Amino acid sequence: MFPEVVELIMTADDADWLGEFVGSLVTDRQIACGNISGPIRSRYRWNGVVEDQTEYRATLHTRASLVPTIVARIKSEHPYDVPAVIATPLIGGNEDYFTWVIAETDPPASNEAVTE
Repeated sequence: MFPEVVELIMTADDADWLGEFVGSLVTDRQIACGNISGPIRSRYRWNGVVEDQTEYRATLHTRASLVPTIVARIKSEHPYDVPAVIATPLIGGNEDYFTWVIAETDPPASNEAVTE
């Protein structure tokens, strides 16, 4: 199996920002892909007030070993003070897909061109 493949979810209130951010993670080979969905309705307590906000959700597929780097990057670049980021191990699925995730999150060979 492929225990090193994980799914990360994150949310943001700006679909354009989220799309750009997810694209940069793909370009930098930190994730193999990201799916953005929404709008979604989020209800949560923040600073003692119950909030009701529109957000967008990104589902990201990557290697478990890259999670700390990605979480640090999200915390650094995200507009929220405390962005939601959750990593979930995948216990099964299409092994061909998992192989692709591993290949796409591997640093490119020095002679491989990186395109955007």
